[in-house]
Amino acid sequence: MRLTKKKMKLLNRSAAALLALSSSAMGAAQAQDAAGAPAPDGEAAAEIQKVVVTARRREESLQDVPVSVTAFSADQLSKQATPDVTALALALPNTTLKASRATNSTLTAFIRGVGQADPLAGFESGVGIYIDDIYLARPQAAVADIYDVERIEVLRGPQGTLYGRNTIGGAVKYVTRKLGPKPDLRLRATAGTYGQIEGVATASTPVSDTVRVGGTVARFKRDGFGTNLYTGAENYDKDVTAMRLSAEFTPTPDLFIRIAGDATRDESNPKNGHRLTVGRTSGAPILENVYDTRANLTRALGHEQEVKAHGVSALVEYQIDDQLSVKSITASRKDKSWAPIDFDALPTVDMEVPALYTNKQFSQEFQLSYTSERLQGIAGVYYMDANAFNKFDTILAGAFPSSTFTSGDIDTKAWAAYFDGSYNVNDALSVSLGGRYTVDERTASIYRQIFLGLGGSPEMGNPGAILFRTDTDYRNGTLKRKDKKFTPRVAVNYKLSSDHNAYASYSEGFKGGGFDPRLNMVGTRLTDAQARAGYEPETIRTYELGLKSAFDGGRITTNAAVFYSDYKDVQIPGSVAIDTNGDGRDDSFAGVTTNAGKAKIKGLELEAIANLTRDFMIAGMYSYIDADYKEYIVNGLNVADQRFFQNTPKSSANLRANYDIALPLLGRNGKLSLIGSASYKGAIHQFEYASVLDEESYTLYDASIVWTRADGKIRAGIHGKNLSDERYKTAGYFFPTLGNEGTLTAFYGNPRTVSATLEYRF
Repeated sequence: MRLTKKKMKLLNRSAAALLALSSSAMGAAQAQDAAGAPAPDGEAAAEIQKVVVTARRREESLQDVPVSVTAFSADQLSKQATPDVTALALALPNTTLKASRATNSTLTAFIRGVGQADPLAGFESGVGIYIDDIYLARPQAAVADIYDVERIEVLRGPQGTLYGRNTIGGAVKYVTRKLGPKPDLRLRATAGTYGQIEGVATASTPVSDTVRVGGTVARFKRDGFGTNLYTGAENYDKDVTAMRLSAEFTPTPDLFIRIAGDATRDESNPKNGHRLTVGRTSGAPILENVYDTRANLTRALGHEQEVKAHGVSALVEYQIDDQLSVKSITASRKDKSWAPIDFDALPTVDMEVPALYTNKQFSQEFQLSYTSERLQGIAGVYYMDANAFNKFDTILAGAFPSSTFTSGDIDTKAWAAYFDGSYNVNDALSVSLGGRYTVDERTASIYRQIFLGLGGSPEMGNPGAILFRTDTDYRNGTLKRKDKKFTPRVAVNYKLSSDHNAYASYSEGFKGGGFDPRLNMVGTRLTDAQARAGYEPETIRTYELGLKSAFDGGRITTNAAVFYSDYKDVQIPGSVAIDTNGDGRDDSFAGVTTNAGKAKIKGLELEAIANLTRDFMIAGMYSYIDADYKEYIVNGLNVADQRFFQNTPKSSANLRANYDIALPLLGRNGKLSLIGSASYKGAIHQFEYASVLDEESYTLYDASIVWTRADGKIRAGIHGKNLSDERYKTAGYFFPTLGNEGTLTAFYGNPRTVSATLEYRF
């Protein structure tokens, strides 16, 4: 696509307009005061215009950024009792955020058809997750509960220029709250159905004129939605403890330093699936309650299921002069997960996978920012050193009972240099240009061994296991590859008037190649050369037009975007059942990662908010996407017409309303907010092929009644989620030919829940 100057101007204006629509629709509340009170009549437009985001790594009005971005304010999240980041997807165009199968805290994220559902070492997410501009390299422990937050930003489309190699679908940014100049104490308590009890305590205080300290402790606990009928334990329960500590220093007016640390511990029971078929040999019936299970595997490596994650970071910002500033971001993170996964969800040992995941990363980033009347820009360098390790047994019954041990140990070193700047040609026209050069180096150690019987391998706690065969042996970092890529971005903003902006943009994204940690040399008959090559990088090129508009003095805002993406070498990891001994019966599995060839993605996104009166607001979202494989090669044949984009519904919609009623209470002025929403998701494929795990379209209804005191210090609310008690599948396992019973298990979204919250700010 060739852009003339004239077209670029038009595109740029459209983009700016588009952003306004999406940001104001979702982020108008961010500009409101802590109590959530609506702006007075004459101030509505001004307040909406003041929504600030950091989509381009610098503070800008949301309406001026040529990026499709939606912002959720702390006040908005509080009023709607948003539990964690996955709940945001209901109001986001072309976005899927959910807990991965058999987990409570591993995140599966897809934006505009791009993402990654496999959390094993060696596979990188296509959507970047950030906490205070710190990239989380792994999806484990990334389902973040919402507390101590200033706002959450969701960027759609490739963000490779400023955010790096694995943000080809978009980025989710969790921005925590900075410490205030006065002592502050905030408490939040929640009680609800299924024994839900939660508490969050946040405190901060200045120690001196130049030092502030603060911290948050949170506890999230809930009984299960179902029961493990074999063990008697709760299924789909929640037991999470989290904390965050920070210290901020301002030795001089031009220097700001922030040291922060956070930790999370998830001690929930294993989340086990619901069988969709009768047991093939046992005749075990299908359970009536989709949240019930009969799974017998409860420990991995002799350890109960547990997820632990922690990190520390240091931010240093120095304002050299009125135009120039520098920033350093240093971070280190680690997490460890014990995960006993019972694929067959039956008391018998048929297909079980006790697993261990460990991840660690170190990153360093330096930025230089420049701001003048006409030119604004940022340049930087980035380095990351990360390791992802997993080991697990695949215990299979059948004609050849066996335990297959698999180990994947992947080291990643990434270097990058980037720049992004915008130039105001005149009051109406601005041009943005950016680029990033990335070097992605991967080193892998992978091996697989098969042991006789169902007792497991020595590595997973069975020292007496008898080795039958070594399928794959690439230990000591013998698998290596290096990928390099330059990813540019260009955008044009044009203000058609003070209330209407348009933008056009072109951007590229890149995700490096790697090695399948379930590599099976025997089962797939791979050559040594093929194994050492691994799979190739995937790339995307996206063209986008946007229009952002405000009407009636800002009371009504709309945001519309259309986009087209050329997606190549799509990385599709998967496991397939195989027959290794030629007896005509599947007795093992193999990891098969496919660079699927070519795909075309096009779609549109519409967001709007209407302040019909001072007290009544309606907002909505609609998105449509047409994601289509054009080339998908399997065994030399193009099977594109039989393949689908997973976790990508064609249509999504959301409609919500807020009506405020003046209601004095306890001798104080305040308001009662009546909030309701309906969220629609179209049919979803769980894999690249059709299966019984696919989910038909569904609609979820939520409602809240919230009272907020006029000074914002007290808020009390009652919140209902999924009020129609819809049952909808979110993930599953599909291995019908493995084991004696066959594996076809599904995981479901939360049922109807009701909770009461009380927030108090001293």
